Amino acid sequence: MRALRAGGFWRRWLWRLALALLLVPPLLILVMRFIPPVATPLMLIRLAQGYELERDWVPYTAIAPALAHAVIAAEDNRFCEQTLGFDFVELRGQVEAALAGERPRGASTLTMQLAKNLFLWPGRDPVRKVLEAWLTPQIALLWPKRRVLEVYLNVVEFGPGLYGAEAAAQRFFSRPARALTAQQAAQLAVVLPAPLRWSAADPGPALRERAGVVRRRVGQLGPLLDCTR
Repeated sequence: MRALRAGGFWRRWLWRLALALLLVPPLLILVMRFIPPVATPLMLIRLAQGYELERDWVPYTAIAPALAHAVIAAEDNRFCEQTLGFDFVELRGQVEAALAGERPRGASTLTMQLAKNLFLWPGRDPVRKVLEAWLTPQIALLWPKRRVLEVYLNVVEFGPGLYGAEAAAQRFFSRPARALTAQQAAQLAVVLPAPLRWSAADPGPALRERAGVVRRRVGQLGPLLDCTR
């Protein structure tokens, strides 16, 4: 009898946990559609690692359009076309590459990166990837594209302990985010894969070349940038 009661207790708690996992994330996502997030897990991790926390939230209209264009060109060309936050064209290509014995490059979208930044920890472990895949469509369905870009550009890490477009523009170029040039925006976009190692203010030859590629790609995207307006 005691074992039965114990089993019932754990079943009830498992149901409560499952219900919380189902309901809490969409509620938080819905709240953050209108209210800026206080902090992200990465910010707290960097603080624990000894880095400072430098950020300055600004509205989307206070960020030069060139930065949204550059980030899309560098990270997620089909962002404006995605409904659920996934790039199924790129995913299919990666599956085909894996089946052919090639090393997949990854198919992370801006919405997937935002889900990771807002709720999860850095890394490539399977548990995190599953949670990221579960959270991504919730953000994509509950937020308009411009809100995704606004939050992303305010929380993404541009340097050690440096988050968001405004703080990065002030640190690296001594100007507000609204005054970023196309070249400066491209330099910020290309450091996103490794912001602890690369500097937008002092890019090496490889990063400068990559920034040039991003600028040319921005000019080629055309209607694929329509959702940034």
